[in-house]
Amino acid sequence: MSANTTSGSACLGRALDLLVYSLIGTLTFTVLVFTLLGIVFLRKYRSLVQTIRELQGSKLLLDAVPRLEAPIMPVRPVPASGEEEELPPLISLQQSSTVRPPSRGLWKGLQQGPRVIKSDLNLLQLIKAGKEGVFYQARMTRGTCKGHNMFTCKISKEGVRPKHVDTEVSIMRKLVHHKNILQLLEWNTTEEPYILIMEHVSCGTLRTFLQTNRVHLSADPELHSLLTIASYHIALAMQHLRSKMIVHCDLALRNIMVNRFPWEVKVAEFGLARDLTRMTSRRSSRWRNPRQRVPLRWYPPEYFKSNYYCFKGDVWSFGIVLWEMQTFGALPYPNLETSEEVVYHICIGQKNTDPEGCSREILHIMRECWLALYTLRPSFTDIICMLENIIESDADYVDVESPQLLVKDEAEYQEAKCLQAASIIVEDTSPI
Repeated sequence: MSANTTSGSACLGRALDLLVYSLIGTLTFTVLVFTLLGIVFLRKYRSLVQTIRELQGSKLLLDAVPRLEAPIMPVRPVPASGEEEELPPLISLQQSSTVRPPSRGLWKGLQQGPRVIKSDLNLLQLIKAGKEGVFYQARMTRGTCKGHNMFTCKISKEGVRPKHVDTEVSIMRKLVHHKNILQLLEWNTTEEPYILIMEHVSCGTLRTFLQTNRVHLSADPELHSLLTIASYHIALAMQHLRSKMIVHCDLALRNIMVNRFPWEVKVAEFGLARDLTRMTSRRSSRWRNPRQRVPLRWYPPEYFKSNYYCFKGDVWSFGIVLWEMQTFGALPYPNLETSEEVVYHICIGQKNTDPEGCSREILHIMRECWLALYTLRPSFTDIICMLENIIESDADYVDVESPQLLVKDEAEYQEAKCLQAASIIVEDTSPI
């Protein structure tokens, strides 16, 4: 009996020893594998770091991973048809210290040679002219531009800084794929004249369209609905700019293009626009130039009082755009002639007079956009909701000259419906 017990204990001990040795072997193998993997990954990491340092040293990294956004430059406003005023000398223009340093090498890496030059273009019709560039309807002398037979091109004037055009290109590239923003197709920022090629619009600017078709539109009973729809599409574009942290800084009727009114209107002209993701402050950047021209009639009071322009400044300009639309492209503050008068008028809180025939709902939006304290102005998301409510309300009501006409039309409709039903029954019972 004791011999059997001793034999069983020996077997159990051997089994336990084998289990312990197995666990120790497995653990040792696992540690060894992880150690080898760690050594391999460490070597790979050191090799990658060394490669990156070599690329940076030879300046090949910029060519391999180019940044698409050019540095933000100070605001350089663009005049249009004499609608902008010179900034009074009393308002100092101070260059912002928050602008990041430029990098021309960046854009040289993107564009080794001009993609399109002026001789490649067949300019067909002038759309608008400003201080820094001229817009044309155009086509290529040979072939197409990325499949487009017709397009809109902006040709810069002499003296425009290439870095300024680079900034405009970078902003337009950031705003791609929105139906209410004029899309950039091609560009040339390597040699003068600098050229931006954008999608084609058939009706020019919204200001010109409204002025040209004023008689026809004034007689249209649906005019208010059409203007509201156009305003809605402009607000959608501005909401997209806000989502991309872009401030337009030159929203005006002359900078909105029309392809098919009112359903295809497109915000254009980003020469003054600023990308706030490229700046450490939202303070407006300006030049020490007493002859600098800015669109005073579209700018909010905080610009003149505290040298500040943000997204709510674009909201103020949107209110001016609504006023322009209701007056068929009239100049804001038409009774004021000098820039000093305009600035004083805006700073003391006086507003444009209410347009004749403007609906109460649109007047309410205008006044909300023109609140003196910019933090109280609605966002473009709020404006879109207000315009949607107006559009829905307009769709719920029909203007009629006489209610009796509706009763007569309804009776005729019911009579015709009965006759149609009777004819169907006769056809079904006729022999085959």
